[in-house]
Amino acid sequence: MEGVVDAIMRDTICRIGGIDACVTEFIRVTDHQYPDKVFFRRCPELHNNSRTYGDIPVRVQLLGGKPEPIAANAQRLAELGAAAIDLNFGCPAKTVNKNDGGACLLQEPNRVHDIVYAVRQAVPQPTPVTAKIRLGFNDRSSYLDNAMAAANGGANELTVHARSKADGYRPPAYWEYIANIREQLSIPVIANGDIWTLDDFKRCQSITGCNDFMLGRGLLSQPGLAMQIKSHQAGAQGKTLDWQQLSTILLTFFSATACQYPSQYMGNRLKQWLHYLTRHYDQAKNLFEEIKRCREQQSITQAIIRSSNQWGL
Repeated sequence: MEGVVDAIMRDTICRIGGIDACVTEFIRVTDHQYPDKVFFRRCPELHNNSRTYGDIPVRVQLLGGKPEPIAANAQRLAELGAAAIDLNFGCPAKTVNKNDGGACLLQEPNRVHDIVYAVRQAVPQPTPVTAKIRLGFNDRSSYLDNAMAAANGGANELTVHARSKADGYRPPAYWEYIANIREQLSIPVIANGDIWTLDDFKRCQSITGCNDFMLGRGLLSQPGLAMQIKSHQAGAQGKTLDWQQLSTILLTFFSATACQYPSQYMGNRLKQWLHYLTRHYDQAKNLFEEIKRCREQQSITQAIIRSSNQWGL
């Protein structure tokens, strides 16, 4: 999720609990190997043994259409201690697809295989190589070909977003395709797409038969969802975060991100997250309306505190 799940967001979400591993925003690879500073900028957790400060492993994601430069960058990342190399074959963005990256590669399963194979050969065996695909590009007919291509190329795990590129993010997610992939592959298959609530998770688990799941937009809109799922799997009754709890997290997040941007962009990261939170929290809508034109750190901080106190009564 480019521009959303940077290191601060990763650490914030992971500290809430329920997450076993997370993935960086993608690093777009064209023809050359990047200097180390690029990797550290996108994944500062490399300074911490490729783990968040809450001690959750971080996989570094690469995106591109040429096996050799992707493999060279993957090799260097492995040398720097990346917890795993994740390969993006799922991004549906037009700009990315026009530049030979992401979901457009699903039109040629042999290229998916060749990229995965090149990376698997380039990095040491202890470093996992994982991949993420959609169900296809223009339609879902090639879903199994691409899954097999990634597995045969040497991927240790495969995450499947249950839509094609043409499907975009429109409901529904076609979880039944993931079940077919899981039955055909010997490697772990991770289900992804439209898991917004605990009930969604239960349905996805029932349909796919998967043991592992990737949360994206659903986790940003309900940050306690992963912990709720973990509690459910342990036979307990998990609870979502109430607004007072979340307000404390938002305040910490805002303080951590405020120094990253000039004053004219003050609060943009917080406002971006509030956009996701409005799906489950009416309070997020009210807070967003109050701060959407605000550019002063103190004013935004006070607005978060007022919101917490108001809804805590």
